[in-house]
Amino acid sequence: MQFLAARPQVSITSVLDILLVAIIIYELLALIKGTRASLMLVGVGALALAVYLSELGELTTLNWLVSTFLPYTVFALIVIFAGELRLAVTRLGRKLTFGSSANPAAEAYDDIVLAANLFYQNQTGALMVIEREIGLRTYIESGVPLDARLSYDLLATIFRPSAPLHDGAVIIQKDRIAAAACFLPLSMNPVLSTQLGTRHRAGIGVTEETDAIAVIVSEETGSISLAVGGKIERELTIDQLRDRLGELLQRYVPPATLPTEMANGNAVLENEETEIPRSRAARSADARVNQESDV
Repeated sequence: MQFLAARPQVSITSVLDILLVAIIIYELLALIKGTRASLMLVGVGALALAVYLSELGELTTLNWLVSTFLPYTVFALIVIFAGELRLAVTRLGRKLTFGSSANPAAEAYDDIVLAANLFYQNQTGALMVIEREIGLRTYIESGVPLDARLSYDLLATIFRPSAPLHDGAVIIQKDRIAAAACFLPLSMNPVLSTQLGTRHRAGIGVTEETDAIAVIVSEETGSISLAVGGKIERELTIDQLRDRLGELLQRYVPPATLPTEMANGNAVLENEETEIPRSRAARSADARVNQESDV
């Protein structure tokens, strides 16, 4: 009875308090995971440990230094974590309003499929990274910022061999191209095939550290690959790529008639007898092919 009497009384308010603190800590860790802020958080932890050791060891000079600059650390943290704080407030606002941000149109992701089909035909190397929950701002800052609407024409222009931005990755945020010519971490997985070059290893590397999706087109063979979760799916067809993107992005991507390889200067379209509603990007691709054939 004395043992039971010594135990603290647990009330509903205490449980709710603990749950709220746990949720806040979890959301904070999930927010900074895979970003540059995670390393900064480690530095802040090391600084806090130094403060504790200085007080424990009665280090007078270090205590004076810490007590002098400690009031300014709050403002320094606000400046350092400004981007993360802004993103956290935005997510909190979306959850409180019980609304979700506008999903990108399926037509925008059909532009990726159309562009991959073009790169496959021309054997043009390309690396397109699609951001999901974990932010890719660290990698976006390593490239050339664009913040342009995602389109088939823009992707075809960026990865044209003579274009200055073709060497590197394009990072796609929802229905916009955030940046081009971005540098990505290379996968160091020893199990990967030796046939995979730098472009494929970069696509796998970014999916090992984040939940992004990487669409890779080989420059040597023109084959299409898709990397997600540190794993790569090779030799995909256009239809398989469209289906996989639809599954991973959890949205329906409508089928579109894709221009096939050039034959005698004219584009032979699949299923000529069947009338299928086509997206703006598909119509633009056909118009371009017709212009080239007329010339």
